[in-house]
Amino acid sequence: MQEEEEIELFKEEDEEELFEHYRLSVDKGQSPMRIDKFINDRLEKVSRNRIQNAARAGSILVNGIPVKPNHKIKPLDEISMVFSSPPQEYTVEPEYVPLEILFEDEEVMVINKPAGLVVHPGHGNYHGTLVHGLLYHLKDLPQINGATRPGIVHRLDKNTSGVMVIGKTEFALTHLANQFFKRTSERFYTALVWGDLEEKSGTITGNIGRSIRDRKIMMVYPDGEEGKHAITHYEVLQRFGYTTLVKCKLETGRTHQIRVHMKYMGHTLFNDFNYGGDKIQAGTVFTKYKQFIDNCFTLMPHHALHAQYLGFEHPTTGKKMEFETPLPENFRLLIEKWEGYTKGFNF
Repeated sequence: MQEEEEIELFKEEDEEELFEHYRLSVDKGQSPMRIDKFINDRLEKVSRNRIQNAARAGSILVNGIPVKPNHKIKPLDEISMVFSSPPQEYTVEPEYVPLEILFEDEEVMVINKPAGLVVHPGHGNYHGTLVHGLLYHLKDLPQINGATRPGIVHRLDKNTSGVMVIGKTEFALTHLANQFFKRTSERFYTALVWGDLEEKSGTITGNIGRSIRDRKIMMVYPDGEEGKHAITHYEVLQRFGYTTLVKCKLETGRTHQIRVHMKYMGHTLFNDFNYGGDKIQAGTVFTKYKQFIDNCFTLMPHHALHAQYLGFEHPTTGKKMEFETPLPENFRLLIEKWEGYTKGFNF
């Protein structure tokens, strides 16, 4: 009887990335076998068709090299795979949800998600999500990523606006998941944060995991012993003395990554309720200033973060796809208010 292979599962449930990563080690007594059959025999919940699509998308590697479905495995081979998220336990009915579609073909759809729209159903959000809208607009969208997440390969916070890509076929979804996993996709965000950043640009590195005090939020574990590795690059776009407009580039896609990394730096996102940004963190004690901030919070009643740019490779054509959206009107007006308030200040 053969020794049992080692099976290692990484289930990513981060803000940006929704996929599973498996590793298999082939035992020394294994006879040659097609890799799609080998994986199918060992991962009971993964269909052979799903495995073949993953291989064609370059998401199955043997000893670090992408292989096709008919590749013959050998003893002691190391196999790694990336699949989109597994099916969920309940179904979702189509609902009309208005979508701003930036691009669409047979494989992918790119949208501009508004702040306030939840990406997929979950606790407390069982209706009116992006997924409900996708099922309405794309009536033949296959349930390739679970009944509650069809087509979803990455996501944005409820109150984060901006560009998202949807996979309309299993091949497209797997190909996109592989790009996010390998970090070959590009994502740029615009954020307004409290305080005046000292450096013009920089990099924030710090593992992110659930807070030990409040499981609803995340925190940085600087010693690296807890959480998941996370890297955020930032660049100052405009200074207002008491707040700063920054551009952030993600290398990883952890839950609340920009929000948590900026708080860790001492520059919480403006009006970020979960991380204390809905309280004045920089400025004066004058009543006029407090009224100004209250007016800003009213204008933009959620954290100031917009996913402005997304770049990825088209799953079938291989063409570099790039999409950029302007700031939402309330975000733009918020910046104008800060420009007006600090005009003439010597920061």
